[in-house]
Amino acid sequence: MKAKILIADDERDILLMLGRFFEGKGFRVLPACSGEEALQQAEKQPDIILLDINMPGTDGLEVCRRIRDHISCPILFLTARIEDADKVQGFAAGGDDYIVKPFSLVELEARVQAHLRREARHSLERKIRFSGELTIDYAERCLFFADKPIVLAKKEFDIVELLSQNPGQVFDKERIYERIWGYDSQGDSSVVAEHIRRIRSKIAAYTHCAYIETIWGCGYKWVK
Repeated sequence: MKAKILIADDERDILLMLGRFFEGKGFRVLPACSGEEALQQAEKQPDIILLDINMPGTDGLEVCRRIRDHISCPILFLTARIEDADKVQGFAAGGDDYIVKPFSLVELEARVQAHLRREARHSLERKIRFSGELTIDYAERCLFFADKPIVLAKKEFDIVELLSQNPGQVFDKERIYERIWGYDSQGDSSVVAEHIRRIRSKIAAYTHCAYIETIWGCGYKWVK
């Protein structure tokens, strides 16, 4: 079955070029020339998303924020922005990678394939952990509290997965960032604290039990 790639860019020449390129590589392309169209195409459950940030109206960051709690596939931002603050904002919105224009199609395809391989490895994991009333299903990549689902964004679950599979072990922000975002990501480890804040907030809606503990001056750990 063809992998589905959602490509959103308001520059039609770029949209057509990327569409033809990925169709030639065997993908089923879901094109969108605006944020509103991207939201509609996201309902088709793409396997990966290429999302331009600088779109009029609903921009790429807003699209990412609106779909991230419901779409777990990798989201790769395409943008001309190169400031660190913009990169951090993109990662904090739920993006998984950040590709600066102009870019090489060969490198873009390599990053897309790398993210898809990572997703495939996750899908092979058939592991469940029980922490009190909290259940972590690593295959479905979701949490349940007393059988009620807790929806996490992709990077949020990646952090839960890393910490929960190493209970009691302390990870500092830099190590979490390197493990989850990758050594060559163009971002900042400060996004880790924001992701952990979101995880805690979502779990706190169901229980006051603290599963992720802050070790001041050191990092974070999953409570045994």
